[in-house]
Amino acid sequence: MSGDATAAAQRFYGRWADLYDVLARRTPGLGHLRARAADALALDPGDTVVEMGCGTGANFQHLRERVGPTGRVIGVDFTHGMLARARNRVEREGWRNVHLLRADATDVEFREPPDAILATFVVGMLADPAAAVNRWADALAPGGHLALLDAAQTTRWFGWPVNRAFRGLVVASSPTGTDGYERAPWSVLDERVETARRALRERADETTHSEHALGVVRVTGGRIE
Repeated sequence: MSGDATAAAQRFYGRWADLYDVLARRTPGLGHLRARAADALALDPGDTVVEMGCGTGANFQHLRERVGPTGRVIGVDFTHGMLARARNRVEREGWRNVHLLRADATDVEFREPPDAILATFVVGMLADPAAAVNRWADALAPGGHLALLDAAQTTRWFGWPVNRAFRGLVVASSPTGTDGYERAPWSVLDERVETARRALRERADETTHSEHALGVVRVTGGRIE
């Protein structure tokens, strides 16, 4: 993102952080999808897992259950409003092994390589999702796992009405609506999500993939050598 685009996105997501938090916690079936994404990381007790685009921390419980009290969860987000709500959640629950970092997911660095990285509804926002996936893969410890939880238009036969609804959601959740896109924003999103998944498959020596919510939500995970 350019500096102006980043600032606009930070303002937008900060403004709607409360609503996002409610939707993240209470949308039927979304908790199951978050659990599936955590499963795709093949975490062991004591592991360190990083979530890129952690938002208000809706995935933290799923990740903590898998790394246990001796593991670590690191949440990365670039929006003050999102991290403020994530911090409230961490303090309210007393999660001492959950740490928060305000940073851009595309250039964050770690002193020690994590065992796993999860990117949640992030790659569709990135101008170069393949570069981000490769950077995350490079940051992992050998044999670490990378998983992507994303949404894009369904390719199933009944897709027309589903995709019409999805397009409205894409526009409503975009900081600029339909402005600033040379093509329809949902087409850009589809392309970025597929590009990220392809980059993951190219880097991983084994992958898993599943589709949910009428084919709109996808979970792709891979083991990186």
